[in-house]
Amino acid sequence: MAGNMLDKATSFWTVPVGVKVPKVTLYFWIIKVLCTTVGETFADLLVTTGGLGLETTTGIMFGILGFFLIIQFALTFYFAPLYWLVVVIVSTAGTLVTDTMTDASNLPLWASSLGFTILLAFAFGLWYLSERTLAIHSIYTRQREAFYWLVILFTFGLGTAVGDWISEGAALGYGNTVLLFAAAILVVALLWYFSKYTKVNTIACFWAAYILTRPLGASIGDFLSQTPADYNSPDGPVPNHWVGGCALGTAVTSGVFLGLIGLLVSFLFVTKKDKFRGEQEIEVTEPQQVVVVSGNEGANMAPQGNIANP
Repeated sequence: MAGNMLDKATSFWTVPVGVKVPKVTLYFWIIKVLCTTVGETFADLLVTTGGLGLETTTGIMFGILGFFLIIQFALTFYFAPLYWLVVVIVSTAGTLVTDTMTDASNLPLWASSLGFTILLAFAFGLWYLSERTLAIHSIYTRQREAFYWLVILFTFGLGTAVGDWISEGAALGYGNTVLLFAAAILVVALLWYFSKYTKVNTIACFWAAYILTRPLGASIGDFLSQTPADYNSPDGPVPNHWVGGCALGTAVTSGVFLGLIGLLVSFLFVTKKDKFRGEQEIEVTEPQQVVVVSGNEGANMAPQGNIANP
């Protein structure tokens, strides 16, 4: 009986179920930036209005994250509203972790940036050693999905730390930081677009852009919500809105961006523009069958399944 239970537990994580992530399109990147912005502003809103303290708010958010991740893992297909809800929650949790390390534990932003870089590299290494691929569209087992969400959490924590370090610690300002990371993403996009000539790894380009969207979104959130008088400048408060923020507030910024996310996700849920044809589910058959997952990041093979025709 113990052996059967172990086999069932193992198969739950390793048996192919279905592609659990969206197709990477322009919609993907727009919603991703919107989610990272909400993660920054909503985290600030929870801490300032909740009255529970930073550590308690962080613990509650991770409890909520765990609840929705259980539902996400239970599914055998990509469901846009749940997927993007989890991304918003992970974004908020990652921001709260970095803020806790900085504000509650007094850890310098450069140190938390370095720490999250090491954790992210470690998570990528474990994922690759276990699965031999880091392609997002090869995520058709729960084990790969677990690696995926762990990496996502670390990217959000890292992005928050780096964004705050550059905009506040280096006194570059929120507006200039937005331009800096937008330019960095543009460089990565050009390298990907001309990968035929540049010979860059397209999967590496995807993850580089994914990581960079976090400080971009966080800087956009700070730029829109923060007040110049509260800007942490070495020379005192900065009255310039470009540097210190537009003073819209965290509630307004979070509400607007959550509304935009809701509209776009609803559109994708109805139109299915972010789903793969023929990849809605994987039919589990005899062992040693081949699973082929299409997509620009390459085909992948795994035992115990094949793609069911739509």
